[in-house]
Amino acid sequence: MLHTLAESRRKICTCLILTLLWAGGLAAAGDGTRAASLQPSDPALRRLATPMKIHMTLDGAVIASATLDNNDSARDFAALLPLTLTLKDYAATEKIADLPRKLSIQGAPEGYQPSTGDISYYAPWGNLAIFHKDFSYSSGLVRLGRLESGLDAMRRPGARSVRVELAL
Repeated sequence: MLHTLAESRRKICTCLILTLLWAGGLAAAGDGTRAASLQPSDPALRRLATPMKIHMTLDGAVIASATLDNNDSARDFAALLPLTLTLKDYAATEKIADLPRKLSIQGAPEGYQPSTGDISYYAPWGNLAIFHKDFSYSSGLVRLGRLESGLDAMRRPGARSVRVELAL
């Protein structure tokens, strides 16, 4: 049976909703009532079905933009947004920040070798890692996405409090 493009998109959105509700990702983003009230036309849901773009702001100015990958961990991270995070230097290679809770690693590879600009989740510690230098293979590291801009801001030494939000 052939389906129209609209029917296919509707089915994909329905599967995404059910998966996210099952994983508790959207319910964790608020008071629990938001997930139950989502409709297929909801802008938040549309962002989950298309490439997810995020911005990092410092003092109201965008210092970095990124695109999140299409995986369970990245969607779980997006469900936490907006977040204010303190990015700290780590090993002269990355900026790291503690997340409010652990992310789903369902379907994630055992690890990977990050490249400059990668946004990752380090499952053993439950933290976000933004690489400003290439690094070696790390077990427990899950790629969430990639910076499109702002690499220079990530290379500046010192801790920074940034706001991470879905881009509109």
